Amino acid sequence: MTATLLRWTLDDYHTIIQSGVLVDRAVELLKGLIVEMSPEGPLHSELSTLLQERLMEAAQGRYRVRMGNPIAIPENQSEPEPDIALVRSQSYRNTHPLPTDVYLVIELANTSLAKDTQEKRQIYAEAGILDYWVVNLQQRIVLVYRHPNQGTYQTEQQFTTGTISPLSFPDLTIPVASLFSQF
Repeated sequence: MTATLLRWTLDDYHTIIQSGVLVDRAVELLKGLIVEMSPEGPLHSELSTLLQERLMEAAQGRYRVRMGNPIAIPENQSEPEPDIALVRSQSYRNTHPLPTDVYLVIELANTSLAKDTQEKRQIYAEAGILDYWVVNLQQRIVLVYRHPNQGTYQTEQQFTTGTISPLSFPDLTIPVASLFSQF
């Protein structure tokens, strides 16, 4: 006998959330599957706070910084909750940001490295998110994926030194070494 997974739509997922069934469960919807998220360790939490502060300081009304909040990707029934997302500076009271609202997605990866560099990478590329960074906390490398085309990113760079900047905000520079200098 073969097991068949039940895939949920975004509407199903929102109904489940509103019912309270998933209270106190850290989950996200990835390609129709409800996936449990890894708990954050102290290093992950501290680095996300430092990045948030740096990004908010540089925003100047050009974008909003969202921390661990969903992005709705209706095309592939996904609602990932990236660690950090830079999105259009507007209200999201009635809907989560759509891929067209997203300038940059950043995932901080320790135990979630495989999911972030494989499954989530594909989801973000398929959605057309132009700029996706994975901060590999284990190896102290920043992986930068850019230029999605046909469900995959056309460029991938690895940074251990130097500076990186979001495609949409090239004046915003982040020294890579500063991400790991305190750890």
